Amino acid sequence: MKGGDEEVATPAGPPQPLDWKFSQVFGERIAGEEIQEVDIISAIEFDKTGDHLATGDRGGRVVLFERTDAKDHGLSRRDLERTDYPISRHPEFRYKTEFQSHEPEFDYLKSLEIEEKINKIRWCQTANSALFLLSTNDKTIKFWKVQEKKIKKISKIIADPSKAVGNGNVASSSNSNSPKPFPTNGVSPDRSCNHLGNDISFPPGGLPSLCLPVVVTSQETNLVARCRRVYGHAHDYHINSISNNSDGETFISADDLRINLWNLEISNQSFNIVDLKPANMEDLTEVITSAEFHPAHCNMLAYSSSKGSIRLIDLRQSALCDSHAKLFEESEAPGSRSFFTEIIASISDIKFAKDGRYILSRDYMTLKLWDINMDSGPVATFQVHEYLRPKLCDLYENDSIFDKFECCLSGDGLRVATGSYSNLFRVFGCAPESTEATTLEATKNPMRRQVQTPSRPSRSLNSITRVVRQAETLGVDANGNSLDFTTKLLHLAWHPTENLIACVAANSLYMYYA
Repeated sequence: MKGGDEEVATPAGPPQPLDWKFSQVFGERIAGEEIQEVDIISAIEFDKTGDHLATGDRGGRVVLFERTDAKDHGLSRRDLERTDYPISRHPEFRYKTEFQSHEPEFDYLKSLEIEEKINKIRWCQTANSALFLLSTNDKTIKFWKVQEKKIKKISKIIADPSKAVGNGNVASSSNSNSPKPFPTNGVSPDRSCNHLGNDISFPPGGLPSLCLPVVVTSQETNLVARCRRVYGHAHDYHINSISNNSDGETFISADDLRINLWNLEISNQSFNIVDLKPANMEDLTEVITSAEFHPAHCNMLAYSSSKGSIRLIDLRQSALCDSHAKLFEESEAPGSRSFFTEIIASISDIKFAKDGRYILSRDYMTLKLWDINMDSGPVATFQVHEYLRPKLCDLYENDSIFDKFECCLSGDGLRVATGSYSNLFRVFGCAPESTEATTLEATKNPMRRQVQTPSRPSRSLNSITRVVRQAETLGVDANGNSLDFTTKLLHLAWHPTENLIACVAANSLYMYYA
């Protein structure tokens, strides 16, 4: 009590864990169905409004989906504003269109085959109801415009019966003073001939005049994707990231050693702003793994490295930003170094929070949340699959330890998510004092398999015998469920304004809401 009359407001606790439900699936895999390599989805991205979703696959195709539940409730905007209760409908998307973004190529100078696989997709600012997006494979970035165009149809054909062609001559008009027609095909106009050559003949009475179609624009529309620009020949190594700038005019592309700055309007010129390539390649100690522009400040961007560090650079400092403004890395615990330390420390993905204050990073074992104002260490660390640590040797042997998992943040910044093996993905609460750690499976029953939170003791994998193994890809999670390292959930995206997660399991796109 305060002054005997007022109550002191109790501080609000952390938000309650979300109850995730299945929304829909596209391209659901039937049991026993063989998945084609070209159908496996390799990139996913929501646009800023959340009304559109784009996916790219290993076959070089881009598929667009649009949200429909916000449009199908049948109420006008004025009626919605008068409604004092929310319309409780879970988000729904539908297929919009698809197009072939990239084709397989061959670099004859380097004798290198370039895959058509889509590595990244990024949405650009919309204009005049048209959608714009960037897509990239290993070497070439393309700028696409997708727009609805009205279909033109032939409504009727005009034929003028007053004019006809007969006997090889143009019929004279009603004007008797018209000049005598010229000879046609070397045939005298006075000569009567019903046959022209050996193969062509005219019927008696001649042919009707030229028929002209009348083309009208119908109310039906068709989506057309057109490649506006191609940004190529700027990367010697495989492109791993593209990111739009908040100024709406520029974007960056990053490969293993360099980051280039592009203008959307200029496709034949880019500026190299980060170059990690040493004079002697034997001195190379780290590579760039991911890069992203700050969501609000057009002069700032961050990139991560294979050593587990994140560098924040300011484009105002110099033209070549090899020196960073801030360095974020976690000091290594004494005595914890092993053969796998550097491998699992490599950051596979970074994402800025919506307000730009925090950076989320994903390495092989953990998610880390960094405050850009505090470079002493991460403000939070989330163990994704700690139960795999005793199995790192097997993961190294089957190359699973090099898998690159993506991460994402919710629009309100209260939760983070990332994928794991057996098509599992995890959602963590990052608000102060939050203990939320949910495990879901990319199926129609997402809560089927639950993994214990990292704070609880988990079953050790050391107790599992290695005498007989069905396959090198099998393991066990914290609850004793078998893990399949060939089914991994690498790509996922969080809706920018709602608790909706879209995630990829091979060729299937699953959506969950809370």
